[in-house]
Amino acid sequence: MKSIITFVSIIFFSNTLVFSQISERKFVLINNKQMAYITFGIENRKDNEPFIIFESGLGSGGGSYGSLFPFIQKSFAGIAYDRNGIGESEIDTSIKTDADVIKRLHDLLTTLKIKPPYLLVGHSIGGPFIRLYSSVYQDDVCGLFFIDPTDFMLTEDEDEKVKIKTFSATGYRELLMKNFDNILNNASTSNGFRDEVKREKNEISPVFFKRYNSLQPLKDIPVTVMISYNKHIEHYETEMNENLKLGINLISWWKELDQLRIYHYSEMIKNNRHSRLILLPRYSHGIHQQDPKTVAKALIDTYENCISAINNR
Repeated sequence: MKSIITFVSIIFFSNTLVFSQISERKFVLINNKQMAYITFGIENRKDNEPFIIFESGLGSGGGSYGSLFPFIQKSFAGIAYDRNGIGESEIDTSIKTDADVIKRLHDLLTTLKIKPPYLLVGHSIGGPFIRLYSSVYQDDVCGLFFIDPTDFMLTEDEDEKVKIKTFSATGYRELLMKNFDNILNNASTSNGFRDEVKREKNEISPVFFKRYNSLQPLKDIPVTVMISYNKHIEHYETEMNENLKLGINLISWWKELDQLRIYHYSEMIKNNRHSRLILLPRYSHGIHQQDPKTVAKALIDTYENCISAINNR
């Protein structure tokens, strides 16, 4: 598990450096806790134009989008921020749930006087976050953009069928808990990352993503979902499988889970006009870091679809 934590740390810190070179980082007090963020393009934003909000993956700050910014900064206005306890934002132990996370984001936007409509971008666990935001603050959201999002819709029955079909001893939901426990038990894990993992562990236990089982129906807004599949099996995955005796047939196991994730997100957007699912075989989980030009183009297209949808109301 140490190799996984090291891998995550390399991605985060390298992108934080890129991020700081592109834009000046700012700070604001929210609930008496300092939060770090950057904005771009605000001075040129017109009334009722979509504003882009970047929500990062587990343990990652706004810097994780650093490689993407050179290709989008002149196209629209946006913000990237560090959640409390991550990057340069202070820990806030009052944040206990994902609902608290999106409430804090809403407070940040309100304090900075950034008005909707918002186009939310979420990578990995940030995917569920932006879906939750669009449920709680429906009228504020004009579009969603998912980058290889976590499958919060995976049912217990589906998870069990994947185990049976692939002759694997461990399911995805169980593996997620084991990963969280290993991160928490690692002495090198930062306090902020530790708090975030504890929160997500609570969100998936005893009911998997329990807060997401009663979401408001997704409004007919433009949505783009980018999913990587048939990924290369990483060394740390093989190492973890062997060391923890998980008994997972990794290639077939991931194939089945990818198919379910594709199905779930396809169903989620099937009634949404100007929406699409983009499948990227052999891409990594960090699609926006591997191929920022492709992601930037898709994001700009989604932004333009949001403008069209707003103008046609």
